[in-house]
Amino acid sequence: MNVRIGNIELASPVILAPMAGVTNVAFRTLCREQELARTGTVSGLYVCEMVTARALVERNEKTLHMTTFAPEENPRSLQLYTVDPDYTYRAAKMIVDENLADHIDMNFGCPVPKVTRRGGGSALPYKRRLFGNIVAAAVKATEGSRVPVTVKMRIGIDDEHHTHLEAGRIAVDNGASAVTLHGRTAAQRYSGTARWEEIARLKEHLADTGVPVLGNGDIFRADDAKRMMDATGCDGVQVGRGCLGRPWLFAELSAQLRGLPLPAPPTLGEVTQIIIRHAELLAAYDGERAASRDIRKHIAWYMRGFPVGGQVRAQLAQVSSLQALRDLLAPWADSDAVADDASGPRGRQGSPSKVALPDGWLDDPEDDTVPAGADMMNSGG
Repeated sequence: MNVRIGNIELASPVILAPMAGVTNVAFRTLCREQELARTGTVSGLYVCEMVTARALVERNEKTLHMTTFAPEENPRSLQLYTVDPDYTYRAAKMIVDENLADHIDMNFGCPVPKVTRRGGGSALPYKRRLFGNIVAAAVKATEGSRVPVTVKMRIGIDDEHHTHLEAGRIAVDNGASAVTLHGRTAAQRYSGTARWEEIARLKEHLADTGVPVLGNGDIFRADDAKRMMDATGCDGVQVGRGCLGRPWLFAELSAQLRGLPLPAPPTLGEVTQIIIRHAELLAAYDGERAASRDIRKHIAWYMRGFPVGGQVRAQLAQVSSLQALRDLLAPWADSDAVADDASGPRGRQGSPSKVALPDGWLDDPEDDTVPAGADMMNSGG
C-alpha cells in the first residue's frame, strides 16, 4: 500500500507529523532506525518540526539549525509556517534554490493561541483569498523543481466556522499535491475525539481531483491507521502524539498497512537503550547540555506503563548528563517487562476553549490583507 505526493512515492502511506520541539533530526533519525530494525525498510515520510518562512528567509540562526537533515534522510520534508504570500514565495524559492528539502508542507493547523490570535495557523484558512494566495505563492516558487507543496489544516476555527472543504478545494486548485486534515477544530485543540467523518467528507469532496487526502488525529495503536483509512477512504495517515515516547509505533503502523507481521513491542530493557540512543542523537545535534534537558520530557513518555518507581522517575526528570542517564537506566538494561497498555492518548490534550483571533477576523472572509505581526514568531511553534 503506497501513496504518491507529487513525484515522491512512499512505500507506506504513513507520515510522521511535524511536532514543535519533538521532530528534530534526532527524533526523525530514531524513528527511521526503529522502522528499519523492525520491518527491514524505511518506507514512510518523516517531517521536520515547523519553521517560520520569514525567519528562514532572514536566515535566522535557530531556524537554519532546525532545518538540519541527516545524510540518509530521503526524502527530506520541511514544514513552513507562513501568513504572507511574499515571504512564502521567497522561502519556498530558497528551499528549492539551495536544495534544503525535497518536500514542503504548509502549516494551517496550529491551534495555539499565540498563533491564532495573530491570524496564523488554523485561523488563516477562513480568509479564503489570502489562503489561496499563500498556497499559490509556494507552488509558483517550486515550478520546474521536483519539490511538491502540501497543506495541513483543521476542520475549521470552531463548529460555527468550518473551513476544510472550501480550503481543501482552494489548496488543490492552487497546485497543492496533497491535503492533510486533522479531524478537530481549532477550538477543540487536542481534546475529545478526532472527527474522522470530516476526513471522509473532505476525501469525497476532493475525489474528482485525484489529489491524495491524508488523515490525522487519534492514531495511537498499530491498527488505528488501517481503521482510519477504511472508515474515511483517505489515502494515508499522519501520526503525531502517538509516537511520543514510542518511536517504534511508526514501524508498527507501516507493517500493519503493508501486510507484514507486526513487530513485538519493546521490553523495558530495549526501551532503555532506545532512550540512550535518542539522547546521543540529541547531543550530536544540539550538544550534551541541551540534549540532557531535552530528553527529560521524552523520558516521561518512554516510561509510561513500565514498572519504574517514582523516585527513579524523579531522578530521570532531572538528568544532567548522558553518563548520568546511562547510570540511572542501567539497572533495567536486562528487564523483559512490557508496558501495561501504553498505547492511549499522550502528550498535550487540554480542553476545548474559544479561539483567540485578531479583532474583526471573522468580518470578511474575502479580505486578503496579510495579518500584522503574525510572521514574527520564532520557528518551532
